[in-house]
Amino acid sequence: MDLKLPIAISDELTEMVIKSTGNLDLASGEIRSIEYEDYDTSLSGLPAENEEYEFTSGVLSNGKKEVEFRIEVDVLTGLYSVTPSELLELKGRAAKLFTLAPGESTRPEAQNPGAARAPAKAPAKTPRKPR
Repeated sequence: MDLKLPIAISDELTEMVIKSTGNLDLASGEIRSIEYEDYDTSLSGLPAENEEYEFTSGVLSNGKKEVEFRIEVDVLTGLYSVTPSELLELKGRAAKLFTLAPGESTRPEAQNPGAARAPAKAPAKTPRKPR
């Protein structure tokens, strides 16, 4: 299966965020075709090489729905990827989120809002006939 999804990437430094886009391979977890916005790696190197680098995250979106996840950066090779455990979790969260109809939620209490607040009423007792 060759499934690649476009993602937004944020390399977070102490004082700034470097934004880019790429393609996440859902089979391997590798991120390819990274294109930085207003950042030149030939002049500044990888954001992860900067001494102010903190972490990298990604966002998979479908309309207004989004799933955020952690991205690992290998400074030696310049490869961006998602760990196998993070990839497995991401697939599950994305599948749940992107299959919901508009207005639905993955939270149980949001699907039946009255159930969490009001206890169920006891059935009404019918009066007995006098003897």
